[in-house]
Amino acid sequence: MGFLSTLLGIIGFGIGTSFGLVVGFFLFIYSRPKPVKEPITRSLYELDNDALLDILPDIPLWVKCPDYERVDWLNKFVTDMWPYLDKAISAQIKNITEPIFAEYVGKFQIEAIEYDNLSLGTIPLEIHGLKVSETNEKQLVLEPAVRWAGNPNIVLALKLFSFRITVQLIDLQIFMAPRITLKPLVPTLPCFATVAVSLLEKPDVDFGMNILGGDIMAIPGLYQYVQKTIKRQVASLYIWPQTLEIPILDPATVAVKKPVGILHVNVVRAQKLLKKDLLGKSDPYVKLNLTGESLPSKKTTIKKRNLNPEWNEKFKLIVKDPGSQVLQLQVFDWDKVGNHDWLGMQFVPLKHLTPYETKEFKLDLLKHTYSHDPQDKKQRGKIVVELTYAPFREDSIKLDGTQDGYGRKESGFNRGYSQSEVYSGAGLLSVLVQGAEDVEGEHHNNPYAMLFFRGETKKTKMIKRTRDPLWNEEFHFMLEEPPLKEKIHIEVMSKRTGFGFRSKEHLGNVDINLTDVVHNGRINQKYHLIGSKNGVIHVAMKWTTA
Repeated sequence: MGFLSTLLGIIGFGIGTSFGLVVGFFLFIYSRPKPVKEPITRSLYELDNDALLDILPDIPLWVKCPDYERVDWLNKFVTDMWPYLDKAISAQIKNITEPIFAEYVGKFQIEAIEYDNLSLGTIPLEIHGLKVSETNEKQLVLEPAVRWAGNPNIVLALKLFSFRITVQLIDLQIFMAPRITLKPLVPTLPCFATVAVSLLEKPDVDFGMNILGGDIMAIPGLYQYVQKTIKRQVASLYIWPQTLEIPILDPATVAVKKPVGILHVNVVRAQKLLKKDLLGKSDPYVKLNLTGESLPSKKTTIKKRNLNPEWNEKFKLIVKDPGSQVLQLQVFDWDKVGNHDWLGMQFVPLKHLTPYETKEFKLDLLKHTYSHDPQDKKQRGKIVVELTYAPFREDSIKLDGTQDGYGRKESGFNRGYSQSEVYSGAGLLSVLVQGAEDVEGEHHNNPYAMLFFRGETKKTKMIKRTRDPLWNEEFHFMLEEPPLKEKIHIEVMSKRTGFGFRSKEHLGNVDINLTDVVHNGRINQKYHLIGSKNGVIHVAMKWTTA
């Protein structure tokens, strides 16, 4: 009975608000006193505060803010596409969540977690306004105001202690303000390579949850707790500068940004961290990474039972765009069992750094990046880091010597730099695997290349049914010192696309001495593949120092 009353109350409130808006609008704007036959028009500035507050909340954003445009045509498009978007988004949700569910199977007596039903329903989302921002970069920035009061049918089945428990999500309502960046703009359809999505502020999410036929959200205090937890989790993942990047075009087909420098990071210390363990101590460590990169995060060591840890640990990160990239610092409390506890985070835009100058930052740890949240006033401690941005010297090492199509270059040095400068310091080894010629397998020709260097393995995409693949894929290795007297091993393989025996075949390999790369700065050669009759591989490499 309580659930029915709550449901009816929500529906009544929605209908009443909409009806009141229409009635109130005509009453206050076109009020008609009885003695007068003609309507009297009243301006908005003549209305009192109560009348304005009744009118304004549900007015579309494109009415209240001139920067936002009305996009009825886009809503019509979304409405027509919704049955197909429903299936596509539901499939994506399933692909993302099922591996997460699998991690919990076998723990806490959980035997299985699976979807009984997964559908977004028949009511499409609405865009209440769209803002398009211009930038000096090759990108397009869209900021829609999205509202969705949907009727999804999402039922999750949890098998626990041999009992089957179903959880159903109902009455879902979402309001969010995402920032969608299409970048970079390229002359290849659909004319952008990546979609980057972030949130400008924490979203408003409202929903009900049925467990064993009862609305669990009716339990006093639980509704507010769940709402707060969801907002915090979403905020920690996607509020700017953190983004969700969705690749659209193959990186090999577009001009991607090249590394332009090295960010030297010294994680010095943290102070007055939160107490997360029962004994009043924490086991903190720091994760750091640059936005716009899909590389794994760097991690400091774990300091056991210490709220004021000293690390003084140094890291080097590859920088591609110092004007827009941001260093993210996340502090966790390590736990032996379960997820590690969140202690706080901070971020430093690289545009605040001056090249070659070391700058120390003493930063207050935040609960999330939305630092203007009035509820986020709890002191979480500080973190101290030292940052130095060192741009690459593009012309520091010139090409010397001669080179033919299959030969080796003569070693040489640019006269502007001494041999000690070339042979010392950290740098970036860039390996561009351009393609191969005349590679042939016995049973199939679907070639791809694999690189092996210092325990790391890199792999190009596979190209089907060809003896002359063109990969044009570049890989980077951050090194503490020049790779003198070292080799990089490259193998060309073929993989069967269907079922059958001999699923993989070896098409040839080569070991490339890296000494010439250090001597000359770069090489661009074709190498005969060992184990192949006529096959060659085309590789360009560059050694760049800061």
